[in-house]
Formats: sequence, C-alpha cells, structure tokens
Amino acid sequence: MSHGSEYPGFFARFYDVIYKHVRSDEDSEYFLTKIRECKGPVLEVGVGTGRFFIEALDKGADIYGIDISPSMINILQSKLSKSEHHRIEVQDLCKLELHRSFDLIVAPFRVFMHLTTIQQQFEALDAVFRHLKPGGTFIFDLFVPNFKMLADGLNNVKDFDGEYAPGKKLVRFTSMHTDISKQINYVAFKFIWKEGDTEHSKTWNTEMRYFFRYEIEHLINQSELILEAIHGDFKENELTKDSKEFIVVCKKP
Repeated sequence: MSHGSEYPGFFARFYDVIYKHVRSDEDSEYFLTKIRECKGPVLEVGVGTGRFFIEALDKGADIYGIDISPSMINILQSKLSKSEHHRIEVQDLCKLELHRSFDLIVAPFRVFMHLTTIQQQFEALDAVFRHLKPGGTFIFDLFVPNFKMLADGLNNVKDFDGEYAPGKKLVRFTSMHTDISKQINYVAFKFIWKEGDTEHSKTWNTEMRYFFRYEIEHLINQSELILEAIHGDFKENELTKDSKEFIVVCKKP
C-alpha cells in the first residue's frame, strides 16, 4: 500500500467524530454479524480507530487488527486496556506477517481501494491466503463506480460542519478528480478547525482505485482464493444495475 493510504495525525484525531456523522450503520451491522458468526479468530484489515473492533471484542470475539497508519493504531490503543494491545499492530496488508491464522479476514470501508496497482492487489490477496485457515473466508467491500461523479468530480464539498469537542468547531471539505485511464480517484480532504482563537487548516491527499465487476472476478480467479459471491449491498442482495456496493466474499479451499 502506498504512503498516501496512511492517515496523518490530524485525520486520525477527527476520524471518529466525522465518520459517526457521514457513515450509516449498515456496514457495521453486516461486518459485526459476520464476526459474531465466526467461531474462530478474526482479523480486521484497516482496523483504524476501532469502529468495528471494539464492539466485536466487547462481545467476546477473538479479533485482531492491523492498520498501515500508526496514528490510527495509537488512538485505538488509547481505547483498549493494555492487556488487549497485543491484538493490534501497524502492518501493511501487502507485506503482512502474523504468527497466527484466521477463520475470517475482513477489510471493511474501502480498504482494498487503496491498493492502486495490480502488484499490490495480488500481494494483498496472497497475504490473505497465507493467513487464512483452510475453509476460511475473506470479505471486503468496494463502491460501484458512479459515472456521473467520476465525470464531474467534487470541488470543495462540505461534508462535515460541527464540533469535535464542546465549543470547538471543525469543518471538512472533500475534493476529487479522476484519471479514467488509470481508474484512480485523486481525493483531497481539507480540515479546518479552531483551538482557542487559532484557526488551523490541513489537507490530506490520497488515491483510491475503483473497480468493475468482471475485473474483480478476474482478479480473484487469478489468485489462490475462490470467489464465492459478489453481493450488491450489505444485505447480500443480488448485484443489479442499481447497486452501489460490491460486497466480495472469497474462500480459501
């Protein structure tokens, strides 16, 4: 994964307050159900600040997590007792080396879209295969490309305007333009916040690769994993022309 997928400290700092506002609970319910149904150990790739991880752990899941961003792991550690710190660590999925295997590996919230090259994608799939137990499952989600948005892009769209703490203002603007020849969205997140009388402004630039259905099928079929299904939403409905999500389910033979 590229360094552009590492969340900077200021992004990690405000992650929870923003994504509580901009994300629905639909994906949480889906992945937490899959984790609860799993009888063995689970790995969450892109564990972040623990949006799924903490609830799953509290409900008794034998769950572990990795993230490429030290800033995110630091925040998650601050939420956990020291006795649970061994469950999380900074690692790059493409170079994953853990001394255990898992019955379920999940990569929620577009993690796989930060893998912008074919080499990275195959390295990630190989790493998942190595760390799955026979019969184990790998689930990840991607968005179905919106052609109008790809064509029009985004220009300083305000997607959060609120407080990150009582009386402390935070605004976020998102911009995006697309290189269709590379299937890459170039995204800029601009944060403006106040601390006392001082206004701060910082921008994080990142890249996200978008995928098409048959590209996903070919990619999985070229790996050692077996493609079990591509669902069209988090309720596992059939993929249709109106679907906005790819929910990709793979198995290790």
